[in-house]
Amino acid sequence: MIVINIIGLVLIAIIVWWFWLYKPQETVVENNEIMIEVKNGVYSPALIQVAADRPILLKFFRNDQTPCSETLLFPSLEISEQLKLNEITQVNIKALIPGEYEFHCQMKMYHGVLKVI
Repeated sequence: MIVINIIGLVLIAIIVWWFWLYKPQETVVENNEIMIEVKNGVYSPALIQVAADRPILLKFFRNDQTPCSETLLFPSLEISEQLKLNEITQVNIKALIPGEYEFHCQMKMYHGVLKVI
């Protein structure tokens, strides 16, 4: 009984870390163009820094068959894209003002941030 409780607490800790405490390493993009891989439940890279006042080109390569990975949403920019399996989907974004713009799948299991500086 104690082993089951310990396993349960470890699983809860992992879930809390994954969804609320984990912070990916920031990737700085010089030319406002980057390839983002969708694989194993994550966007890689997931924290992307780009320059303000310049158009942005995000290239998503979906290598994950799960249904959740096929939809990409940028709610604050009103962008919704279908990501085809094993293909590159280009997302062109007009020049943005400085700020953070979250992107995620429809269930918010895959998530990332576009940081504009």
